[in-house]
Amino acid sequence: MNIEGLDYNTQRERLVLPEYGREIQRMVDHAVSLPDKNERQRCAETIVNIMDRMFPQNRQNADYKHKLWDHLALMSDFKLDIDWPFDVQQAHQITSKPEPLAYPMQDNPVRHYGSMVFELFEQLKNMPAGDERDELVRITANQMKRNLMQWSHGSSDDEKVASDLARFTDGVIQLDLSTFKFDKIDFREVEPKTKKKKR
Repeated sequence: MNIEGLDYNTQRERLVLPEYGREIQRMVDHAVSLPDKNERQRCAETIVNIMDRMFPQNRQNADYKHKLWDHLALMSDFKLDIDWPFDVQQAHQITSKPEPLAYPMQDNPVRHYGSMVFELFEQLKNMPAGDERDELVRITANQMKRNLMQWSHGSSDDEKVASDLARFTDGVIQLDLSTFKFDKIDFREVEPKTKKKKR
């Protein structure tokens, strides 16, 4: 729908730094178009002062003034011919986006335990017997039970934990259920949080 006299932002030129708004961008464009260098310099300093007043909370940040001049350089597409008080050559880094991180794809045979528990299994396989390994077994078994309760809607089986622990540590860890005591688990800890319905 095209109504005469209405001007939508979606139809306008895209802003380089939208946080400053379209009016500041127009001021920058005007400064670039000025023929006299002294006038351009005065205009640029005025624009930076206005930008400074827009975000007073940022004044405590290190190199705040330098950042404002970098922003001015970006908005002018580096076409503003003035005596810059700071080196603005590195300003391009502000708008450069980092490379996307690769999503870690791990093929866990039992997904409800999660990759962290499988890392513990790997660690337990290679640990020498002793107090440190016993403590890690206790932590791992209790975490496995929590995960089972969370994914099985509150039900878990000690024998299942013992069986899985032996299976995924290649038989290195054998949990003796006659002596091993699981921590008492608060059901509220593992219950999925559901939003209350509005009446």
